[in-house]
Amino acid sequence: MPTTTWNRHHILSLADFTTTEYDTVLQTAASFQEVLSRRTKKVPTLQGQVVANLFFEPSTRTRSSFEIAAKRLSADTLNFAAATSSMTKGETILDTAKTYLAMGTDIMVVRHREAGVPNAIAAEMDRLGVRVSVLNAGDGQHEHPSQALLDLFTICTLIDPDHPRLKLLKGKKIAIVGDILHSRVARSNIWSLIASGAEVHLAAPPTLLPKLFAEFILESGIRSQEFIISSSPLSPSFSTSPNQQLFLHWQLEPALQNADFVMTLRLQKERMTAHLLPSLREYHQLFGITRTKLQLCKANVKVLHPGPVNRGVEISSELMDDPEFSLIQSQVTSGVAVRMALLYLLGSGKA
Repeated sequence: MPTTTWNRHHILSLADFTTTEYDTVLQTAASFQEVLSRRTKKVPTLQGQVVANLFFEPSTRTRSSFEIAAKRLSADTLNFAAATSSMTKGETILDTAKTYLAMGTDIMVVRHREAGVPNAIAAEMDRLGVRVSVLNAGDGQHEHPSQALLDLFTICTLIDPDHPRLKLLKGKKIAIVGDILHSRVARSNIWSLIASGAEVHLAAPPTLLPKLFAEFILESGIRSQEFIISSSPLSPSFSTSPNQQLFLHWQLEPALQNADFVMTLRLQKERMTAHLLPSLREYHQLFGITRTKLQLCKANVKVLHPGPVNRGVEISSELMDDPEFSLIQSQVTSGVAVRMALLYLLGSGKA
């Protein structure tokens, strides 16, 4: 295990993560990935601790990944389901969290469709003066830190399996394509990839990547960079200056040109409050990732997707299942090791 001291009590956002923290997560996850390759895949690291998965929103990958990660660390787990909870009788979110606190919970993994709920629970735990850590498992259109960290781990271990580290991505071109407006995954990935020194290209129709998104990025943390608009009205493209790390495109081709990695995002129709696309067929023609479109990228390009996938919409079915290009299953596998690392780093100081 890395010997670096971990001082972060909650993991709510990647906007203020340091290089040291990224590398600590990556190296710790690499250690747990080795554990998961053994015949006996369990370690006593968090024995006696309780991890509560408070998922107020449906989830398959994230919830199952956190549950198995906690069990691999020998922690006891509590799984919350809103549909069968006292919330149907009027109990508030904070009262629910305090109920789990009273049961002896040490770490709360929180997912909610509204942004800010994990932060509110963390603030309440801090106000009460208890040593309970909160881990954001996705909140509204805010962030999804563990997904971005497993994406980072998947890419870095592909480059250097034995020593994944942030600087491996410096200078790499990474395209993020899809419903960026509604994506918490995109926001977290922007923070991690910018921190790595990668060149990040966002591509989507204007309705899913408005100019105001650039202002959001500036207000959220990248204040040292100014956004400039290209001179071509037919091919709007926004980029950062002077460091040229973040680019926004309303067409797919410039984002894919010579890209090392392509991250596709699901169209989140459940979060769309307006008719933002003419049709799914047209979206696939213009922004769907196919083997033919990948010819614009570097020869060894790899494709990622956080899931769940709308086959034939954001990515072609044949490409999704092609091990030559697709890292989608690797992401799911990496998710267990990364979430073990996060739980370990939060829980190791509580023993």
